[in-house]
Amino acid sequence: WQSCLCQCVDRTEVIRSSSSPVFSKIFLVDYYFEEVQRLRFELHDISSGNNGLRDADFLGAMECTLGQIVSQRKLTKALLKQGNTTGKSSIMVTAEELSGNDDYVELSFSARKLDDKDFFSKSDPFLEIFRINDDGTESLVHRTETVMNNLSPVWKSFKVSLNTLCSGDHDRELKCTVWDWDSNGKHDFIGEFQTTFKEMMRAEQEGKQIQWECINPKYQMKKKNYRNSGTVILNHCKTIKMYSFLDYIMGGCQIQFTVAIDFTASNGDPRNSCSLHYIHPYQPNEYLKALVAVGEICQDYDSDKMFPAFGFGALIPPDFKVSHDFAVNFDEENPECAGIQGVVEAYQNCLPKIQLYGPTNIAPIIQKVASSASEEMHTKEAMEYFILLILTDGVITDMADTREAIVHASHLPMSVIIVGVGNADFTDMQILDGDDGILRSPKGEPVLRDIVQFVPFKDFKHASPAALAKSVLAEVPNQVVDYYNAKGIKPKCISDYESSRTFSP
Repeated sequence: WQSCLCQCVDRTEVIRSSSSPVFSKIFLVDYYFEEVQRLRFELHDISSGNNGLRDADFLGAMECTLGQIVSQRKLTKALLKQGNTTGKSSIMVTAEELSGNDDYVELSFSARKLDDKDFFSKSDPFLEIFRINDDGTESLVHRTETVMNNLSPVWKSFKVSLNTLCSGDHDRELKCTVWDWDSNGKHDFIGEFQTTFKEMMRAEQEGKQIQWECINPKYQMKKKNYRNSGTVILNHCKTIKMYSFLDYIMGGCQIQFTVAIDFTASNGDPRNSCSLHYIHPYQPNEYLKALVAVGEICQDYDSDKMFPAFGFGALIPPDFKVSHDFAVNFDEENPECAGIQGVVEAYQNCLPKIQLYGPTNIAPIIQKVASSASEEMHTKEAMEYFILLILTDGVITDMADTREAIVHASHLPMSVIIVGVGNADFTDMQILDGDDGILRSPKGEPVLRDIVQFVPFKDFKHASPAALAKSVLAEVPNQVVDYYNAKGIKPKCISDYESSRTFSP
């Protein structure tokens, strides 16, 4: 069979005389959560003595997305014959993350009796660690803080990935240099030494303290009785497992996708073609474009494909009171819709039944989803991560409450995506994004982590839906990883998953 993405990418080996072949060929594919990566697998029966496809018999094909394979780890689907008819044959595709040195190491150093480089005070030492590359060049890995006026400094511990430290090669040489800091930037060289991560880790495992003589080569050559310019001690060396986004997804974590739609009067009468909610018979409005673009990605990571959809800012039946978190399908007990198409249909069906009103309050819907995320947090397992997509046409009127709700949600397994529809002033939304500074609650409490991503739809009006989805979802994998790693929560099925993982050499 062959894997096709617009064009033929690669082929497996040919297995002769088998109706249930197991192919050994592995395909390496770059994975992007924020993109729909469509794949097509074709199976061909090649006649004996001929490996070409020109004379081969087409047995069937299967189409899917890479996200579907990743979220299920093993995807089995029927092979479709010519005319998309289903036969008895099926194909199973298995995904494994190709990973190796995504672990981190925590290091802590101190020094003793360093050379004094200052006349009126003691040296102000700092330590630099360099990785020696294959071509002999040096790459700075870490620079410690400066400890002022101290010849026996204790530097703060720090974390660095093994890829950054030694490119995953435990025997790779590391060059460590100690300097005396000067305010004019012309720091004085104290000394240097070489080591490897393997040497540091062995000492830690054996419970031994390791130290290195800090050598100044010039002094070593010129001074007969020169011993060293001090010693540097390794106080602590510990590897820390940092799980990736794929670890959590392949470990069984589900993405719970929720939609919230702005039904305030500023959108305009849906019956008017100028309205942002106008349902055009041949072209989706901006709300639908944004909903489908983002939802099409997220649906691959939700096994039941049931998505809660809410509205805010409308007068709803039967008593036509304003609501800021009503179910778009009007079923408050079960606001879930079947698939993204179900959300689209519920949205279109509700428009004639409601009256657009106001104000534009989004804190209630953030709090509603946060309530579900809070229940998940108490399980202390990586089972569900919540993504709330808010589609709104303008300035929100409950900024203080919204800031409070976001700060609270930043402690939960939850991300908020806001798409600004129309041409309104979205300055307030940029504030919520927090990219230009730390968002704080009215009481001054900062967000624990950045969970909000805002984009105005007008920036993507002439771009493909995929470009919009890529922009708003690009940060989600890191947000998921940051939450679970900070909580020390491992992927739910990590023991089963790790036993089958493929690691790079």
